[in-house]
Amino acid sequence: MPAIPESTKISLQQRLWERAEQNWPQLIGVNVRFRAQFAYVDGELRDGERLPLLRLRYGGSAHRWGSAIYVAGNGKYEDQVWFTGEVEDVFDLACDLHVANADL
Repeated sequence: MPAIPESTKISLQQRLWERAEQNWPQLIGVNVRFRAQFAYVDGELRDGERLPLLRLRYGGSAHRWGSAIYVAGNGKYEDQVWFTGEVEDVFDLACDLHVANADL
């Protein structure tokens, strides 16, 4: 798999932050770190706590990613092979699971 281009990294970070601003007032930040073909996404709450949300696997273009949701019970990411939506949609799904009940 090719390396994730810098422009795609920047675009992904911007897209996720825009979605957080629109839908997730509990979050003051979205942190994306990259390793090989993966992007790991954490949400930052107002109290400074960081929540692991999801892992994305680069699929060769800025709009093609595999997704895995973080499962707090086992501390691992579980692939969502059934999910075919946009990155923003899987971000919302992960936030529904991990952020929705966070204090405002």
